[in-house]
Amino acid sequence: MTASGKIVSGVRTFVADVTEGFLEITHNSFALIGLAVAFVVLTLTARPDLRQAGEAHLMDWLQSRQVALLEMPVELGAIERATASNPKDLPKEQAAVAYWLSKKYRVAPEPLSALVAEAYETGARTKIDPTLILAIMAIESSFNPFAQSSVGAQGLMQVMTRVHTDKYENFGGHFAAFDPVTNLRVGVKVLQECIERAGSVEGGLRYYVGAANLPDDGGYTAKVLAEHFRLRQVAGGRSTPLNPPATLSTQAPARTVPVVAPADAPEAAGDKLALL
Repeated sequence: MTASGKIVSGVRTFVADVTEGFLEITHNSFALIGLAVAFVVLTLTARPDLRQAGEAHLMDWLQSRQVALLEMPVELGAIERATASNPKDLPKEQAAVAYWLSKKYRVAPEPLSALVAEAYETGARTKIDPTLILAIMAIESSFNPFAQSSVGAQGLMQVMTRVHTDKYENFGGHFAAFDPVTNLRVGVKVLQECIERAGSVEGGLRYYVGAANLPDDGGYTAKVLAEHFRLRQVAGGRSTPLNPPATLSTQAPARTVPVVAPADAPEAAGDKLALL
C-alpha cells in the first residue's frame, strides 16, 4: 500500500471511530434523559405533595412574569366577585326581559342577566312577581347599584340602610347594601313587609316609597305599575316599546307647589321616610 493509501485508510478509520463514538454517546444520553424523565414521573406520582408544590411554584413564576409584562397584579379569582352571567344561558322569558331592560336603561346585558335570574328566584321564594321586583329597581335606581338618595336610600332597590341595618347582618354588615344581589334580597324583604302591612301591592308600594301617610306618592306607584305592565308584556313574548306612547302618561297630575313651604311640611314622596 502506498503512503497516500495509508493516509486515506487512516482518515476513514478515524472518521468511523468518531461517528461510532458520537452515536454511542448520543444513545446513552437519550437513555439517561429517558431514565430521568421516568424517575421524575414516578416520583411525582408517588408524591402528589411534590407535584402540587411544583405546580404552585410554576404558577407563581408565571404570574410574576405576567405582572412584569402588564404592570398590574394578577387576580384570577376576581371573576367570582362579578355580578354577571351570559343571557344566552337564561330561559327564554328571562333572557327577553334582560335584553329589553339592557336596551332601555343602557346597562350591559350580562349584569342584568344575573339580576333578572336572581329576581325570578327570589320572587318564586317570596311569592312576589319578579317583574314587579325588576320594575321597582328600574324606577328606584335605573339599575345603578351605587345609587344613593338625599335621605340615604341606597343601592338597586334604594333601601334605607340605616333603618334596615338588621337585615344586612346575615350578609356581613351594612356595606353589603352596595352588593347588587344582597340589596335586591333585602329590598324584596322590605317590599314583602310593606305589602303585608298594606294588604295590597298598590298600598305596599306607597309604604315602600314612604308615602303611606301622604296625600299622594308623586306618581311613584303609577310609574312602578306601568313598568311592571311593560315587563309582563316582554316576558309574555309581546313586542313592547321601550317607552310608553306620548298619549299614555304614567305621571301623576302636577301639583301646585307653594313658593314657601310650611316649616313642618313632610318630605317629598320621592324620598323615602325613615319610618320604613
